[in-house]
Amino acid sequence: MTEQTATTGAGGPTTGATARGEQTRQLILDTAMRLFRERGYARTTMRAIAQEAGVAVGNAYYYFDSKEHLIQGFYADTQHEHRAAAASVLARERDFAARLAGVLHAGVDVLTPYHSFAASFFKTAAEPTSPTSPFSSESAGPREASVALFREVLEGSTTRVDPELRPALPELLWLAYMGVVLYWVHDRSPDQVKTRQLIDNAAPLVDRLVGLSRLRVLRPVTRQVLALIRTLRH
Repeated sequence: MTEQTATTGAGGPTTGATARGEQTRQLILDTAMRLFRERGYARTTMRAIAQEAGVAVGNAYYYFDSKEHLIQGFYADTQHEHRAAAASVLARERDFAARLAGVLHAGVDVLTPYHSFAASFFKTAAEPTSPTSPFSSESAGPREASVALFREVLEGSTTRVDPELRPALPELLWLAYMGVVLYWVHDRSPDQVKTRQLIDNAAPLVDRLVGLSRLRVLRPVTRQVLALIRTLRH
């Protein structure tokens, strides 16, 4: 082991320079998130982020090409936090509705500190051509990680699902989560209590609909939904 080596991770030894680089990257990202909350997304510049973080502007651009790339870092970090926050309910519950509600609540818990700037940021993220859109190709990594989390919700539950619906259901659950996030962005109730109520009411309903999908009489509807998803995806 060389003198530079600091730690060893799953991918092999991590040098001291790499560790310092990761600390700098995280400092820039944390500073950006704080300034977004304080000043708003549109009014925060990369220069202001660099100055506040105490790094050169060129150094900030070395780690993040633009504010949009900062948002991708934010997506990745919050997805990691979402999985960690949901771990206990996924380990404890086997009921599908309870697992789904727990994961949705965990997502809102992680996002809550950013509610103050969420509405202004959403104006940018809602633009179909924006790389900050959760549906963009740039957001593929965090999006796929989130879909995988909802796949875990399904696979660890005792619910029985129509075999045709099962492969597509995690993506449908992720889309439902995006709907919850959109509601949360515009929720001005104290502590976004209405969003919490929406989750508590929606999770049992989704559970019931998933169960009903196994009924033969509803299979044509299930196939229509799946065909619609394939059309929208392509």
